[in-house]
Amino acid sequence: MGNLRAGLLGIGSMGRHHARVLREIDGVDLVAVADPGGDKFGVARDLEVLPDVESLIAAGLDMAMVAVPTAFHEDAALKLAAAGVHTMVEKPIANTSEEGERMAKAFAEAGLVGAVGHVERYNPALQELRRRIEAGELGEVYQIATRRQGPFPARIADVGVIKDLGAHDFDLTAWVAQSEYASLSAQTTHRSGREHEDMVVATGKLANGVMVNHTINWLSPMKERLTVVTGERGAFVADTSTGDLTFFANGVIPTEWEAVTAFRGVSEGNITRFAFAKREPLRVEQEAFRDAVLGKPADIVTMEQGLKTLRVCEAVLESARDDRTRTF
Repeated sequence: MGNLRAGLLGIGSMGRHHARVLREIDGVDLVAVADPGGDKFGVARDLEVLPDVESLIAAGLDMAMVAVPTAFHEDAALKLAAAGVHTMVEKPIANTSEEGERMAKAFAEAGLVGAVGHVERYNPALQELRRRIEAGELGEVYQIATRRQGPFPARIADVGVIKDLGAHDFDLTAWVAQSEYASLSAQTTHRSGREHEDMVVATGKLANGVMVNHTINWLSPMKERLTVVTGERGAFVADTSTGDLTFFANGVIPTEWEAVTAFRGVSEGNITRFAFAKREPLRVEQEAFRDAVLGKPADIVTMEQGLKTLRVCEAVLESARDDRTRTF
């Protein structure tokens, strides 16, 4: 069997990275790229820059990556599904859950692999974190808190911070805890003069009882990408900007101070920063998609999973609008 023929729709800020990775992974040939805006980053190389998804399909594809603005995901995905092309779309899956439902249904009915590019799941720190939690190293999990903040990205114009950055945290939180959301309440603000929100704080609970808290914004000069999981034996801190995972263990320090011994809390223990292989998340994600297309076991983010994350985003927006908690 020859290499899979891959096509890429969108070669802008994110698409250029997909082009590089698709050229690097084994078993895949990038045979066509399309972008109505042209090739401002010069990633096409010897390939013609096609004008639309129809011309991309005409190149004869086994699989495709869609990295165009969210508003165009549904149209492209439905056309690719109708043409029998296995497809991954960048997150969020779509602009609305109704669009996402139609996309997921189209790929399921066609028997095709439909995936969503929630690349943070493939961050080495989070992969290691999930493995250690699953192995019971933290004991019972009490809380997951994420902080994702930094300067405003000029490339984002069609969605707010919730669907852009928040989608990462909502997806990875449910994935790390292996439990869906049960409730969320949120507050947002608009400070940059755009129609979409640029700051959100959301708090709630997962179906397994784990408390969650998310602080997300485009208004901070300090870039931060942290996931803190606190549990029975201490706390894991995953920094996805560096791929580092650190464990802060609960300590046992004897004391004769009566007032302190009466408090049954925890104290500071050993701090361990783990050493493990750190592969590029985007490459791991594309390899998983390739394997799924080949019918091999693969840990992809399905369109159904991507749709659940989009519904969480929508619930957060609704909660912020009417100041009421949303349940799932």
